[in-house]
Amino acid sequence: MQEIEFKFREGHSRIFGKILRPFADVILQNEGKELLYHMIVDSGADLTLIPKSVGDYLGFKIDNDSIKEVKGVGEQNVQIVLKKINLQIGNKKIEADIAWCLIEEVPLVLGRKDVFDNFEITFKDNKTVFRY
Repeated sequence: MQEIEFKFREGHSRIFGKILRPFADVILQNEGKELLYHMIVDSGADLTLIPKSVGDYLGFKIDNDSIKEVKGVGEQNVQIVLKKINLQIGNKKIEADIAWCLIEEVPLVLGRKDVFDNFEITFKDNKTVFRY
C-alpha cells in the first residue's frame, strides 16, 4: 500500500481567526489538459467542486439541459454541471464525477464521491494522509 501526506494549510475564519485546514495537491486532467491545485479535503462534501474558470480551461462545455442547482452550507443556490474528470493524487489516477460550478466564488473542494471510495483518508496531527 502506498501513502502520501499533505500538511494542513493555514487559513482564515471569520469566527476563529487563524485556522488550519486539510489540503491535498490534486492534478485535474481532461482532454489532454492538466492543472495542479491545492484542494480542500472535505469529508462533508458530497462532490468535488471546481469554479467556472477551471472547467473553462479544461475544455468543459455547458449543455443547458445538464444544469442543476445545489445548495451549500450558506443555503445559497449554485448552478453546476456534472462532469467526469481524471484526478491524480500521488501516483494514483482515478475517474471522478465532479461539480463544475458556473460561478467563480467557490473554493476547490475534494469531496467524497469517487475520491473516498478509492483512497483511505485520515486526518491526523495536522496532516491529511491518503493510502492506496
